[in-house]
Amino acid sequence: MSDTMIHVSPSVDTPQGIIPTKKQKSNRKKKQFLKKMKYLKGKGCLKDNSHQRRNHEHNKASKQNGPFTRPASSSMTTKRQSSPQSNPSSSGVDPSVDHSSGPSTSSFNPLSATFTVTNENSHTKPNQPVNTKTTATLSSASKSSAHKLSTPAGNPTKYLAIDCEMVGAGPKGSISQLARCSIVSYDGDVIYDKFIKPSMYVTDFRTRWSGIRPRDLFKAIPFAQARKEILRLLMGKIVIGHAVHNDFKALSYTHPAALTRDTSKIPLLNLKAGFGEKECASLKRLTKAIFNRDIQTGRKGHSSVEDAKATMELYKVVEEEWERTLASTS
Repeated sequence: MSDTMIHVSPSVDTPQGIIPTKKQKSNRKKKQFLKKMKYLKGKGCLKDNSHQRRNHEHNKASKQNGPFTRPASSSMTTKRQSSPQSNPSSSGVDPSVDHSSGPSTSSFNPLSATFTVTNENSHTKPNQPVNTKTTATLSSASKSSAHKLSTPAGNPTKYLAIDCEMVGAGPKGSISQLARCSIVSYDGDVIYDKFIKPSMYVTDFRTRWSGIRPRDLFKAIPFAQARKEILRLLMGKIVIGHAVHNDFKALSYTHPAALTRDTSKIPLLNLKAGFGEKECASLKRLTKAIFNRDIQTGRKGHSSVEDAKATMELYKVVEEEWERTLASTS
């Protein structure tokens, strides 16, 4: 009878002679990878950037065709991973490199690769200098001249034309009260037009001139609310009007003189219309003389929208010359 020896080993490794399966290999590599990651995190070589890891696929697609990155070689990757003093933000590793082959001593962790692609050399940055330049141009223009803040071609929203219609309150309607306000843009689009209920009792609707009738004020908004809405629109804008000081008085408001253009006080406009330089011509006469167009006709009274549009058109006629004159005198 021959002796039989049985070798008992406490190791949990795979028995000799048996080839490990792919799953066992994958689990073993995963354990090694997690062990290395834990070691590197303990040394402070890695930081937790979960939000960058979520954007890894997006950065991979956007940077894949970029002319500024190239796939890093395995030797360069090994050198950056093994050096605890290396800065992840300057590693220069392209996130487009495939890391799906599993952890190894010569592969770079994809988590650290995301540090190099965030907020650096982005393809969307060429658009930013344009916006910065535009902002700088507008700010420098506002500082250089108190009158000529911007040109319509650059920012037409800076220009607004206003016209208000008033009714009378008090004895014989002698106290003017705001009853309608219309504001148009540089292109003549109506951006505000509302009937406004005066804070005082109306004794004269002045319908022949104002076009306001009692029924127009039944559902009108209160004066205080309308004033807030109007001043919010006028804030910081170049306001154009004909005898515009009357409109501001009805609003109990004073607009900066550098941002105010009164078409009733433009000598250039009077000369083009054939009037005297210091003559205070009415809006109706100026419109007829320059555009050969009649406004404020009929028995229905004036329309504040029509008057505001006519005022803006008159301003455009002498805009360039007038703005140059204001800039030179300032």
